[in-house]
Amino acid sequence: MRTSNHLIGLLNFFTFLASIPILGGGIWLSSRANNTDCLKFLQWPLIIIGVSIMVVSLAGFAGACYRNTFLMYIYLWAMFFIIAALIGFVIFAFAVTDKGSGQPVMNRAYSEYYLQDYSGWLEERVSSQSYWEKISSCIRDSRGCGKMRRVYNGIPESVEMFYLRKLSPIESGCCKPPTECGYVYQNETVWIPGGGLVGADPDCVKWSNDQEQLCYNCDSCKAGVLASLKKSWRKVSVINIVILILLVIMYMVAIAAFRHNKRIDNDEPYGETRMEKAQPSRIHF
Repeated sequence: MRTSNHLIGLLNFFTFLASIPILGGGIWLSSRANNTDCLKFLQWPLIIIGVSIMVVSLAGFAGACYRNTFLMYIYLWAMFFIIAALIGFVIFAFAVTDKGSGQPVMNRAYSEYYLQDYSGWLEERVSSQSYWEKISSCIRDSRGCGKMRRVYNGIPESVEMFYLRKLSPIESGCCKPPTECGYVYQNETVWIPGGGLVGADPDCVKWSNDQEQLCYNCDSCKAGVLASLKKSWRKVSVINIVILILLVIMYMVAIAAFRHNKRIDNDEPYGETRMEKAQPSRIHF
C-alpha cells in the first residue's frame, strides 16, 4: 500500500513539473502578444490548462500522501478532463494555423505575405475591422519597425544589404511596401514611388512614409501577423504534444496504482476485484 502511494505521489510530482512547460508556453505567447503578435486571446486557454494541471497534481499528491480516496477521485476525474481539454487545444491550434506561408521573392532573402493565402476562423478574426484596429495599434506602439534601422559607421545600410536581410513576417508585411509595388528604397521604412506605374496590389496605395502609418493598414500586414502567429503556435503545439503524451502515460500508471490501492483496501487478491454494486457503472476507476 505504501509503495503504491509513493508511486502516485511521485507521478503527481512529475505531473506538476510537466505543467511548467505548458504554463511557460502560455506566458511566452503572452509576452509575444505585447511586442510582436499583438494577439492576447489565444494564450489564455494554455495558461488556464497549465495552472489547472498544477492545482490538480497538488491535490493528487496530497491524496496520495494522506491516503485520501476522495482527493484521489477528484484528481483522476479532473486530470481526465484536463487531458481531453489539452487534446482539443492542440487540435484547435493546428486547425486554425494550417494554411498560409511566406512567398519567396526573387533576389530577396525575405519572404512576402498575402492575406488570400490564409483562411478560416483566425484569418476572419484578425481581418475584422474592430479587432484589426487593436492589433495595428499594438504593433505601432511596439515600435518594431523603428528597430529595423541599421547604421554602419554612421551610414545607413544600403539597399543591397537590406535585400539580404531575413525579415520577420511582421517586419516584411507591415514595415515596407510589397515588392511588386515598385517603390524605391531610401531606408528601411522610407520608400518613394519608382518611375513606373504602381503595382496592382491594393496595398500599394495604402503605403505611407508617415512612420505612424507605414503599411499597418495593409493586407500584407495582416498576413504577416497570421504568419507570426502560425510560427509561434506551431512551436508551442509541438511542446504540448510531448507533454500530452507524458501526461497520458502518467495518468494510466496512476489509474493502475489507484486500483491496486483499492484492491489492498478491500483485501482482494491480485487479479480479482470485488463488485460493489449489482449493476456497476460503465466508467469507474
